[in-house]
Formats: sequence, structure tokens, C-alpha cells
Amino acid sequence: MLATAAGVVLFAWLGVWQLHRAAEKEALLAAFAGAQAKVPVTLSQARRMPADGHYPHVRLHGRYRVQHDYVLDDQVRDGQQGVIVFSPFMPDDGALGLLVNRGFIAKDESARVPVIPAAPAGEVELTGLYAPTPGIGLRLGGNALPGQANWPKLAIYIDTDEIGEDLGQRIDSRVILLDAEAGSGFMREWTPQIIPPERHLGYAVQWFGFLLTTLVIFIVLHWRRDNKGSP
Repeated sequence: MLATAAGVVLFAWLGVWQLHRAAEKEALLAAFAGAQAKVPVTLSQARRMPADGHYPHVRLHGRYRVQHDYVLDDQVRDGQQGVIVFSPFMPDDGALGLLVNRGFIAKDESARVPVIPAAPAGEVELTGLYAPTPGIGLRLGGNALPGQANWPKLAIYIDTDEIGEDLGQRIDSRVILLDAEAGSGFMREWTPQIIPPERHLGYAVQWFGFLLTTLVIFIVLHWRRDNKGSP
């Protein structure tokens, strides 16, 4: 009896928790979708905002470190293999550099790295979302960035500390997701790096299913026991 009650309470709590997580993710997706429509703030204002769940739309001025691109390999968009290009950017408002996610470029089977349009030279104005880097996942053998003599450099994950060491300067832990209208042949369809709400709903259904199964088993076992004891 106690074990059944504990199981029912646990499964109910887990199911409700997953429903709450789904609602949080839906709110986050809605905030992300509306972020680019907001009036851009300065980079210094964005840096004062909490990192979790905030994707401020920023406007900044500075210069790219031209021909120093990092490409995140093994990416897929619309069924095409390709890379995502990150370019170092030096804002005018301080010594802390940034990586600008310029978007996705498809590659053909014969090319390890596609031809990447050069970042603009000289002083430029950028607008985009100030967002976390893509999730690292498995590091495997690491990026080995210093061992790559030529640019662009291939990466299997984006680690701003490693890239900062490779560039010889401090790099912000967040990146700029460049606005879609910036052009230059890149595909830019930004989504936050989160577990989607649908998966949380699936988990909730699973936990409530366990709860229902536990109750059914409990009822059936007690019904059988009571019937055996009856004359």
C-alpha cells in the first residue's frame, strides 16, 4: 500500500513538472520569436540582462577580424549538409570580443569546407540576437584549433574560451545571431537550443501513463485478493 501510494505521488509530481516545463518552453519560444521585432538595445544593456531565457535584440558597431572564421561542421538544414560560420567581431565599446553567427552554408560532397563569403572589412553596424552558444555535447578529441594552420578553422563544437585562446584575446561567452536581412548568401533561421515543448508533453503523458498503470495493477491485485478470500 505505501509503495503504491509513493509511486502514485511520484508519477503525478513528475507528470505535472513536465507540463510546467512544456509551458516554460512555449513561453521561451514565443519570446524568442518576438525578439527580433523589438527595438535593438546596446550591447552594454544586453550584457546586464540575465543569460537564461533572454535573447535581447542588439545593435552594435565595430570591426570583423576578417579571414579568421570558425566553421561548425556536420550541420544539416533542409536536408543539406553544411557548416555554420562564426566570425570574430571587435565591438567599439570594449576589449571583449564577440563571435557573430553569420549563418549556414551548404556544401557539396567534394568540399570539406564550402566557399565562405568574406566578412565586410572596416567599420560596420550589426543587428542581431545576443544568445548562448550552441550546446557543446560530446567533445570527443577536441577541436585542436591551434594545430590548424589555415583559415577557416573547422570546429566540432563552439567553445568561446578555446576560441579566445586561439585568437589571443577574451571572447564573450554569448554570440550574436545575425539578423536574417543581413544577406551575404547565408541561411539564417534561428531557434533556441532547448528541448521542445512537445517532448516535455510526451514525457508528461508517459509519467501519467505510469501512474494509471500503477493504479490499475493495485486495483486488480486487491480485487483478486478479496475474491480469493470470499466464500
